[in-house]
Amino acid sequence: MLVLNVIGKGAAPEAFIEALPGAGTAETLSIGHAFDLPFTGDAQAVLAAAKAVPGADRLDINLVETEHRKKKLLIADMDSTIINVECLDELADMAGLKPKIAAITERAMRGELEFEAALRERVGMLKGLPLSALEKTYAERVRLNPGAKHLLATMRADGAHTMLVSGGFGFFTRRVAEAAGFHAERGNTLLDDGAALTGEVGTPILGREAKLAALEEAVAKLKIEYAQTLAVGDGANDLAMIQRAGMGVAYHAKPVVAAAAGAAINHNDLTALLYLQGYTDSQIIRG
Repeated sequence: MLVLNVIGKGAAPEAFIEALPGAGTAETLSIGHAFDLPFTGDAQAVLAAAKAVPGADRLDINLVETEHRKKKLLIADMDSTIINVECLDELADMAGLKPKIAAITERAMRGELEFEAALRERVGMLKGLPLSALEKTYAERVRLNPGAKHLLATMRADGAHTMLVSGGFGFFTRRVAEAAGFHAERGNTLLDDGAALTGEVGTPILGREAKLAALEEAVAKLKIEYAQTLAVGDGANDLAMIQRAGMGVAYHAKPVVAAAAGAAINHNDLTALLYLQGYTDSQIIRG
């Protein structure tokens, strides 16, 4: 069964109930911020009608399957999803190359460039960058996105396994995974000569297919169904895992990802992934 899930500041069910003739009784997840609304009738017609409600453009509105709603596996992208930046772009800033490299990053994340080739090209431009720039980038630029710790703590407390899987670099995934509370992490390897980057990345490169493989391996190891999984990301290299997961979420994502994902969060922080799963405020760990 599907429900209409609405998230955002000032979210109230009354206008939606009025706009949807087949609407049932709303279930509040967060007072004035998130609710579920059962409905009858064609799901896509209901979604379209809901998005036409005045003020709906400021809210995240999705159709959510209620079976297996609270997921047993969370697999998440890192850059611009769990954290606030693209680490490679920030390393480029340290080298005075951010505009050039960020432009390539943007095209790759939009699916306009092949990920592996674009990664090699960008890393190649960083040859000679001192290793101290990595620590400086992490300390000065990298921050967890709002809601990340709430998401991880709540899902872990409910028995979910959590994985950070990034086309970025292990130097950052290891630190971000520990800071946010992930069980496991995977990332690419920046090669160095002991003092500076060599301009090369270790192989095999973790890209779109490797992210999907990480999901598939976790499902097999945990002996769960794909319906019990949640994958979240923002770029084209996240598409395969997002489309395979039981709940695939485009988080403040590029258009190609938002168009293909089963759910999209464009206006709220990562706590929204908990409301999508039906968690209420009283169940969310915020300490």
